[in-house]
Amino acid sequence: MSEKCSCPMSRRRFLGLAGGTVACCALLPLAESVFAAEPVSRTPIFPKSNAKVTLVFSHIPSGSPTWPTKDYDYDSRAKELAAKLQSACPKIDFTVKTALNAGEADAIVKASPDADGFMVWCLGLWTGAANVIMRSGKPVVLVDDLYAGSGEVLVMQPIIRNEKLPVITVSSSEIKDVADAANLFTVMRSMRETVILDVFDGDPTPAANMLKTNYGVTLLQMKSPELASYYDLSDEHEAAQWADLWSKNAKKVVEPTRDELIKSGKMYLALSRAARDKKADAVTMDCLGMFYSGRVTAYPCLSHFQMNNDGSTGVCESDLNSTCTQLMMRYLTGRPGYVSDPVIDTSKNEIIYAHCVSTNRVFGPKGEPNPYIIRSHAEDGKGASVQSLMPANQDVTTLEVDMGSKHMVIHSARTVRNVDDPKACRTKLAAKTNAENILRNWDMGWHRVTVYGDYRKQCLNLARFYGFAVSEEDKAG
Repeated sequence: MSEKCSCPMSRRRFLGLAGGTVACCALLPLAESVFAAEPVSRTPIFPKSNAKVTLVFSHIPSGSPTWPTKDYDYDSRAKELAAKLQSACPKIDFTVKTALNAGEADAIVKASPDADGFMVWCLGLWTGAANVIMRSGKPVVLVDDLYAGSGEVLVMQPIIRNEKLPVITVSSSEIKDVADAANLFTVMRSMRETVILDVFDGDPTPAANMLKTNYGVTLLQMKSPELASYYDLSDEHEAAQWADLWSKNAKKVVEPTRDELIKSGKMYLALSRAARDKKADAVTMDCLGMFYSGRVTAYPCLSHFQMNNDGSTGVCESDLNSTCTQLMMRYLTGRPGYVSDPVIDTSKNEIIYAHCVSTNRVFGPKGEPNPYIIRSHAEDGKGASVQSLMPANQDVTTLEVDMGSKHMVIHSARTVRNVDDPKACRTKLAAKTNAENILRNWDMGWHRVTVYGDYRKQCLNLARFYGFAVSEEDKAG
């Protein structure tokens, strides 16, 4: 039997978990047992610990004739900016320093071995501090206080480019732009604290070592016999209630029987409880290989659907690159990614993102849900999957990172419609983009991760922090 809990979940929270808008009171007993089991789909808190950033204000002593002006009150300006930045970045612990010259900057770098990175806010000119801190080996945000540090910030740009330093520059009068750059430190901190559960019968050791060494990510393996034990222990009554809830909230159920949906419910409970036990932040699974070989009897499509709706991460096909890409975007945006096998139609200048696993909360766990249909898995007509009817007329950002080669591919698009075609995967989201360029520039496997919203600039900045090579697929090459 499932565990019980003395701490009930609200009806609103339960409906939110379900990803839809309608449920009956008869389903409320499920809420307590699901809450007690603490499945991975409970909205996680990230980062688990605040990022640690050394914030350096650079300027020469007041009294010299220079920008911004001779007798400028640098201290007051620094306090004002630090307060605004801290308010805009609650997940960062800032250590505030001042550097009047390169020597002081060097001392600050040596005294900050545990910092996740540095911010250099140029309040004045010609200290040499930025030039030193940029070479610290850690990510750096270089900020121009307009009409104050502009000259020094600008002359640093060719050095950053030519030496490929992990430095991003913000030259803006809006504190939000500075905060957006600073919050990339929380994405990197979250990745270092991430645990991925990979349900896979092969040898994950090379990938595990690479992810831990390069990104701090912990990769745990669970083989199919262990998954089968979780599945067999899943409560059938609880699984049936999930099946009924998914059915009730769907526009319709086409191929799957109720028994098939109950099996999907058992798979959800199995994967979420395994993730809870192993303290995993994301689950990916060799779903096709295991199902086709008979090692599992249910697809995880609805399980991943539920996890992604609720602020966690479920990714198909044991694809670690897509899992890490989706995690980065979740930490950056709070929104779930949609992993797909894209199709390109140059006659319409469109890309169609196709897959049988999707979300119906593209704007995040608290965002408005979109309709969905429950279908069989497309390739073999078995099991249960989701055809999500995602919103049109929205900007999307699509990318993939090869974590081993440190290469990011990225493009932008605007959604136009959902394609209803019996061929290929169930969810097919069409978007306008520069299809010809993407076709010519295609590289790095088939999968891509799509997130609703225009996050291209933040992704490119994150790539610079990580030292990723970047291919902008939709640009002429």
